[in-house]
Amino acid sequence: MLKDSFYADFFWKENEENRGSVEFQVSSFTTKIRKLTSHLELHKKDSSSQRGLRKILGKRQRLLAYLSKKNRERYKKLIGELNIREIKTR
Repeated sequence: MLKDSFYADFFWKENEENRGSVEFQVSSFTTKIRKLTSHLELHKKDSSSQRGLRKILGKRQRLLAYLSKKNRERYKKLIGELNIREIKTR
């Protein structure tokens, strides 16, 4: 199971007062996504966890799209630190 305490600790310390920031929310969603992904590798037929993973992925995607429109530099920095791919644009 993957432990992403580094990312959570990094954003927790930086945004301790500002837990509603986009960066903090995306980092917490990323931690949840990685935990659910490792869980689903062991339990492939857990459909409720699959549904939860899809919901969290959608929330993170919407937040990243918002951030990329508002502040491209913060978006690039965030995806670089969390080691996630860029969102697909239509």
